[in-house]
Amino acid sequence: MSTTAAQVLAERLGLTDDEVLAVLDADPLSVIAGGEMEHKPQLALLLTLTAEPAETVGLPTLHRWMRTAGPAGRPVELLTARNFTAFEDALATLQERGLIIRRAR
Repeated sequence: MSTTAAQVLAERLGLTDDEVLAVLDADPLSVIAGGEMEHKPQLALLLTLTAEPAETVGLPTLHRWMRTAGPAGRPVELLTARNFTAFEDALATLQERGLIIRRAR
């Protein structure tokens, strides 16, 4: 991927290229070209939603949180399923409670 907003999102959340494509409902050429990404409102929204958590909890914690099962499931799965409302709720929970990992029973 080129240095674009999509790459910033990938680096911020620790997403693979395939995950970014799923989140943005895009093909690789669109992301590389970058021009069509301006018309993806979810990209700007996700960058805005994740800016504060990235600063407050830090990127290593945010990356781990993305792949840790929480009350609503794994955030990366919410995001790749394009369930942006549930992802936003999960981010709010992270901001309120921090990263909580429970032992599997």
